[in-house]
Amino acid sequence: MKSLCVAAAMLVATAGLAAAEPRTFVVTSSNNPAGNQLLVYDTAGNLIQTAPTGGLGGVAGNAGGIAATRDSIAVVNFQSESVSIFDVTDDGVQFRETIAALSSPVSVAFGKDHLYVLGTTSVESHRLVGRDVASTPDGSESLVVGDGSAAQVGVLANALLITEKSNVVETVALRGGAVGGPADAVEIPAGSDTPLGLATRGANGYVTIAHSDEVGLVKNGQLVALTGSGTQHAPCWLALVGAYLYSSNSPSHSISRYVVSGVSVTLDEAVVASTGGAPTDIASSGRTVAVIDGGGQTHLTQFDVDDAGDLHQRAVSLIVNGANGVAVIER
Repeated sequence: MKSLCVAAAMLVATAGLAAAEPRTFVVTSSNNPAGNQLLVYDTAGNLIQTAPTGGLGGVAGNAGGIAATRDSIAVVNFQSESVSIFDVTDDGVQFRETIAALSSPVSVAFGKDHLYVLGTTSVESHRLVGRDVASTPDGSESLVVGDGSAAQVGVLANALLITEKSNVVETVALRGGAVGGPADAVEIPAGSDTPLGLATRGANGYVTIAHSDEVGLVKNGQLVALTGSGTQHAPCWLALVGAYLYSSNSPSHSISRYVVSGVSVTLDEAVVASTGGAPTDIASSGRTVAVIDGGGQTHLTQFDVDDAGDLHQRAVSLIVNGANGVAVIER
């Protein structure tokens, strides 16, 4: 009897461990101007769910068109001037609501208690209450340029970091998590051309200045470090894993690795992985990096990240041309 009880206890413990195993989803959007959809993939690269957003796609030349937490996803509907919110479940996603944006949205980012929406002319904050997103913004500001070249928004400790491809990197102050200050331009070197992608952690913001082959560090409203991309050209989008920063280099069909800190950005490996087409959106979570590349066909490629920061291809999925935004979710 005792051995049976021990065996039963071990079985329960094993089941508990199995239940606690994290599940990873990789999500992109079809970005279809006739009807946007969220596309959910598992770690083997299988499409496990297609979920209509209730809006119209059509965004281009941007970064961060999808943002995710462990429990929620936000995706831009460019032509509908709206953002759709989904709950993340153990099996995929479930539509929750759609909120209107002040201008056509290109990028979204979650903060501690707010969702931030970057549009073509403005940036706005929406308070989070549980998984619900307030339909009315509690703060908004016009962009420095606001000419439709807005690229990405990211969250710093007490500010937002924003890129506009019209050669502007800017910050917007947050007050109680809400957008609460004017957009202030960050001085970048004369001749630096086309800021685009960014990644943030705490007070540190890392940005690409794509057409100048540069990656920089923005801190306290200033560009404090800048480095070149070596042999690779046009680092456009960025993802962080620990001390490693990965850039997707569209014309070079490659991913580069940098080592970053709060004071420096150092090119560590010019080509840590190659892609079949021109890579665009890139995202990370835990030990996973996912990237979209386009060309004759469009692929979503998943990589495992080892302790040395090397990328090991895990799965490749053929996806719809024009897909935009990517997020990795670990539950």
